[in-house]
Amino acid sequence: MSGHSKWNNIKRKKGAADAQRGAVFTKIGREIQVAVKNGGADPETNSRLKDVIAKAKSVNMPNDNIQRSIKKAAGSDEADNYEEVVYEGYGIGGIAVMVRALTDNRNRTGGDVRHIFDKFGGNLGTPGCVSFQFEEKGVIIIEKTDDLDEETVLMEALEAGADDFSAEDDVFEITTDPSAYDSVREALRKRYQILDESVGPVPLTWVDLEEEEAAGQMEKLIDRLEEHDDVQDVFHNWSR
Repeated sequence: MSGHSKWNNIKRKKGAADAQRGAVFTKIGREIQVAVKNGGADPETNSRLKDVIAKAKSVNMPNDNIQRSIKKAAGSDEADNYEEVVYEGYGIGGIAVMVRALTDNRNRTGGDVRHIFDKFGGNLGTPGCVSFQFEEKGVIIIEKTDDLDEETVLMEALEAGADDFSAEDDVFEITTDPSAYDSVREALRKRYQILDESVGPVPLTWVDLEEEEAAGQMEKLIDRLEEHDDVQDVFHNWSR
């Protein structure tokens, strides 16, 4: 990848998730319901549901919780009516930010997201204002252990169909075209411990913030967005 690791950008997020596991389970449960409503309750024929279940298991969400969310959505009379909304804007220093939310009230969520951007030196923009700075990619993070040979992992990832490979301090990071993501993930899962896996926007370029005050504002902006009940993911091109 281009000098910066997605894993470095999500380590803190995963730590926060560990500290607020109940809230994380609630958000993933909501995502499961949306996936079921859009594509059915069978993960073998619903790739989005399959991906969300994998995400749920990566944060140790109990299988009972997963099945409960699937059944709730399949019995549509009881399920909540959520829709996906993507907000785009800029953080301090021109950092590009994309926010993916699941909401049952667009006006409420949009107002809240705008308020958070304004409070921490950013501004909410119009659809498309920053998305051109990202490309959709699959990203698979493998834990680096003493018994793993970097060259072997590299070759197996490329043979499985990966586009790119990066060795960081404590992980290997593999990127794929979205169309190859499932097959690459399944091939690597048989051999390695996967710490994180997702398909989503990956920055084409990264932006540094040299001033400590600006970095602090940006950190708060991302934190507050991620803490919002309706926000599922926050993507940005800050190199931290």
